[in-house]
Amino acid sequence: MQRLHTYPDVQAMFRRLLLAMLIGIVAALAVALFRHAMMLLESLFLSNNSGSLVNAASTLPWWRRLLTPALGGVAAGTLLWAWQRYTRQRPHAPTDYMEALETGDGQFDYASSLVKSLASLLVVVTGSAIGREGAMILLAALAASFFAQRFTPKNEWKLWVACGAAAGMASAYHAPLAGSMFIAEILFGTLMLASLGPVVVAAVLALLTTNLLSDGPAPLYTVHLVRQIHALDYSLMLVIGLIAGVCGPLFIWLMESSHQLFLRLRLSPPWQLALGGGIVGLLSLLTPAVWGNGYSVVQGYLLSPPVFATIALVFLCKLTAVLASSGSGAPGGVFTPTLFVGMAVGMLFAHLCGLWLADLQTIAILMGLTGMATLLAATTHAPIMSTLMICEMTGQYTLLPGLLVACVVASVLSRTLRKESIYHHAAEKG
Repeated sequence: MQRLHTYPDVQAMFRRLLLAMLIGIVAALAVALFRHAMMLLESLFLSNNSGSLVNAASTLPWWRRLLTPALGGVAAGTLLWAWQRYTRQRPHAPTDYMEALETGDGQFDYASSLVKSLASLLVVVTGSAIGREGAMILLAALAASFFAQRFTPKNEWKLWVACGAAAGMASAYHAPLAGSMFIAEILFGTLMLASLGPVVVAAVLALLTTNLLSDGPAPLYTVHLVRQIHALDYSLMLVIGLIAGVCGPLFIWLMESSHQLFLRLRLSPPWQLALGGGIVGLLSLLTPAVWGNGYSVVQGYLLSPPVFATIALVFLCKLTAVLASSGSGAPGGVFTPTLFVGMAVGMLFAHLCGLWLADLQTIAILMGLTGMATLLAATTHAPIMSTLMICEMTGQYTLLPGLLVACVVASVLSRTLRKESIYHHAAEKG
């Protein structure tokens, strides 16, 4: 009878798990480095110690609120433009972890990736409505690639970059299961499912390291939802899934159209990003909530949902700001902005239902959480990851059955209306 595992197999397995642990720790440190750099620059340029760009914007005079995102766009655009001119004769290599995993062999153009991360830092700290988490995950993947190229054979490099990306996502969102499923769902076929073990280990170690560097384990969002989920709630969650299934492709189309519109202007990168930042600055005169990736607004609304008119105003302004930032080419992610858009859609629907339903505040929070999960599923085509992410970020695991069904419905409907996910748009834009 043939032995299932030989000693070298066990040795290789332990080597992989140890390297996965190391990558998880290093990825968490990379995310922490970016987060502390943000806090340092915000305290220097915005005199902001609260950690919230929305709070910083609300305390600034109107002219600084108007000009700051534009100046950040000029700085980031000039940096990217100068770097492109300097490196235009160099051979191309990926500067995005998705590209490195899907089309490359796990290698990066390290210098260009770091410049891209620095440009992302500049637009993020100056209020651009773009996600900071994209740069965090990129830095984590870069660190993983650096270690992999020195300690592992070339045929394993993609696995370790995937571990770094999952660990970065786990550290940024406090969601190790969602980070692992992100790799399994988004990159299924590129990586074997048997490789998920090191990915999970790296993600969990990244979260544990993040907890050690912060005040201890805690969900990313604080939610007080004390409610038994009834059949009516499940029905409403399913309706949100259908709405998100339509809104997801629409959101991606709007982002593509915005980017094409900016390209038609034929501006150089500094002026293109300055225009995007200027639009965010103008919108911030109406409401400072357009600054940043939307995290603090989501947290505030999940604790105390405002009235319909307030949500509608902030939603329209924030959506326009996200389209302007993303369309102008501001480097960064759209994960957290997507969560805000989904939450707003869910809460607006809840307010409409509130005309005939009792306990509007609780229904609004429930529909907001459902909107976050389902719009994420509709744009990424990853329903399991989206469900786990919302449960892990909020600690509301009782919502898992309803969220899973709603996310599957949203993902299937979205795929029917549009085959490509938001990552296809990101690849074309990049």
